[in-house]
Amino acid sequence: MTAASLTIDLDAIAANWLALNARTGTKVETAAVIKADAYGLGVGPVAQELANAGVRSFFVAVTEEGAALRKAIGPRADIYVFSGCDGTDVTTIRAHELTPLLNSPQQVQRFFAASGDAPFAIQLDSGMNRLGMEPADYAALSRAINERGPKLIISHLACADEPDHPQNLAQLECFRQMTDGVTARRSLAATGGVLLGPEYHFDLCRPGVGLYGGLPFADAQPVVTVSVPVIQTREVSVGETVGYAASWTAKRPTRLATTAAGYADGLIRAMGNGAVRLWSGDTPCPLVGRVSMDLITVDVTDLPQVPDHLEILNKHQRVDDLADAAGTIGYEILTSLGGRYNRRYIGGK
Repeated sequence: MTAASLTIDLDAIAANWLALNARTGTKVETAAVIKADAYGLGVGPVAQELANAGVRSFFVAVTEEGAALRKAIGPRADIYVFSGCDGTDVTTIRAHELTPLLNSPQQVQRFFAASGDAPFAIQLDSGMNRLGMEPADYAALSRAINERGPKLIISHLACADEPDHPQNLAQLECFRQMTDGVTARRSLAATGGVLLGPEYHFDLCRPGVGLYGGLPFADAQPVVTVSVPVIQTREVSVGETVGYAASWTAKRPTRLATTAAGYADGLIRAMGNGAVRLWSGDTPCPLVGRVSMDLITVDVTDLPQVPDHLEILNKHQRVDDLADAAGTIGYEILTSLGGRYNRRYIGGK
């Protein structure tokens, strides 16, 4: 077997949700964001584990994700769709009992005209300028919206991973100005907002990346292990080069291991040439040369014996460590892990 393996710890995901849930208190519901196939980790097993842990509300990006999630978990939870409803997917929304987050006056008008008494929610723009109704648009429609009774009104923080950023308070105040006095439940906080404190929690928090071991939840348990098989070793003399563009030159007699994974597996090309380690147990081994499509070369000179596999994601080197090396964010690493991995789930009920 030469494909790399991806191990997903369901117990760790549940533990991360429970830890974030403990921060929100007993009067605030803690939901789970499970879009993009549970951040690339598999919506079925992850959703089932989170539902078993106590999650009653899930959030996905698009209607198709919501339909797949409903098939995975059955009728036991609410499913909210961030992208709302474009008018063509009302039948799917109703068939799978999804709740669209309506983002614009046009979405509100189309959904109200086409959906009968189907449930809906509202997304407001409190300053991120991405999705959601502007304050003036919401003010013009707020009476009709609130008479019809949204299940939830949400907004999204742009800078929650920077606790001292002034936009956090500005968006909090804007959201309060738009929604104070409504009877619907409210939600502003994702993972970063949970960590900002109770004034951001309102009625429901919706952590995403923190469930999967990513920042800004620094206390999260690691969720993902990626183990890559060693398929060849060779000895390299001083002055010899390795990989595309001859970008690494040996400064000592070096034993190299070539491993079967690369940027086609979500191990981004920019993380090459020493910024990342692969691990044999607790021993780090430098990645040398460029990451290529299917192969990574590793300096294993200091190991007493070359193992069959090396790990690139584990408790020592987590998604945000790889992201820093590649100049990106942990979200991109998680959601880029490709389809070639032999996937294995551990833990879970």
